[in-house]
Amino acid sequence: MLPKDPVILLSYINTQLRDYYDSFDELCKSLCEDPQEISTKLSGIGYEYHPETNQFR
Repeated sequence: MLPKDPVILLSYINTQLRDYYDSFDELCKSLCEDPQEISTKLSGIGYEYHPETNQFR
């Protein structure tokens, strides 16, 4: 289960991307999560995914 708090979610997602996954899509497929839902939550606090760095910033 993913963290509900957007700031904690941001930290969790970026850590997973850095340590285990080559892309956000790969992470979402592995966790069976909707990428749009995560992106919407994180955009609400001003972050968006950057594939060139494989992180939300």
